[in-house]
Amino acid sequence: MVRASGIRAYAAVMRGLGADPAPFLRRHHIAPKALDDDDALLDLRAVAQLLEASSADTGCGDLGLRIAENQDIGILGKLGVIIQSAATASEAFQIASRYMFVHSQGLAMAINPHSESIKGAVEIVFEIRPPQRQNIDLSLGLTHRFARALLGVHYDLKLVTLPHTPVASLSRYRRFFGAPVIANQERAALHMHATSLRAELRGANSELRQITEDYLSRHFRVPGDAISTRVRLALRRMLGTPQATMEGIAAMLAIHPRTLHRRLQAEGTGFEDIKESLRQELALQYLRETQVSLGQVSGLLGFPEQSAFTRSSRRWFGKTPSAIRKESRSGRF
Repeated sequence: MVRASGIRAYAAVMRGLGADPAPFLRRHHIAPKALDDDDALLDLRAVAQLLEASSADTGCGDLGLRIAENQDIGILGKLGVIIQSAATASEAFQIASRYMFVHSQGLAMAINPHSESIKGAVEIVFEIRPPQRQNIDLSLGLTHRFARALLGVHYDLKLVTLPHTPVASLSRYRRFFGAPVIANQERAALHMHATSLRAELRGANSELRQITEDYLSRHFRVPGDAISTRVRLALRRMLGTPQATMEGIAAMLAIHPRTLHRRLQAEGTGFEDIKESLRQELALQYLRETQVSLGQVSGLLGFPEQSAFTRSSRRWFGKTPSAIRKESRSGRF
């Protein structure tokens, strides 16, 4: 689920494009009045499909960025209060990473202290579900606007990486983010200078932060405490490398493989189940939204050869990867 505040500006943006938002909302089983209640819970997949369909039907390839441009940190409610009352940017991002599920269960965030793309930069990595273009653009765009508002002159964004082929031009993304943007990368991320995280925030209020955080801790179970969530995030970074094994991920998480196996079992899942689910989601994303070759997609998903990817695709979707890509381009998949 995702709170309706996450697409608070959707209706206004659609009207600005000359489109009536109501038919689009009803088509995806979202009551138009639900957008008037920031705390209303919407089906996450329905929202992602709404954004994709609205973008396609209006010819607005940058719909996610336009919605982000018209929203502020107030959409996060109590989570926004905690973030704004943090003492430093690093603390603010850590709080956001821990409690983002309160706003959207499909968005997870992690801080990589060493960007692989920019020397001297940190990487704010996103796991966004469903991984569709406009949903990804909206999440990155909102985080960028929140960070710029919180950090002010200390916000030094160096690079943005997109895990898809944008519909809008890259120049549009560069104008929005004010930084270089590279498409068809392994993950969605904001890469900022390491000094940005050390910035002190003007609205620091430790007492207010503690009160609000205590409230969230009492009323919401933090999914980040679940080992399956941590395994999924680690796998998202390591998929396609030799480390994407039970032993490799256990080492990353500083947990013995047998302990990891038992804890996953206790949560009703297993390592291979998580890996299979992640592969399915990423396969659709790469095939529908990028121009990456099938051989490269196979490698990114960690298959030893393309034929193994083809067999898995038939098992998951009843179609070959090339058929999915062809149908996606024709709008049928």
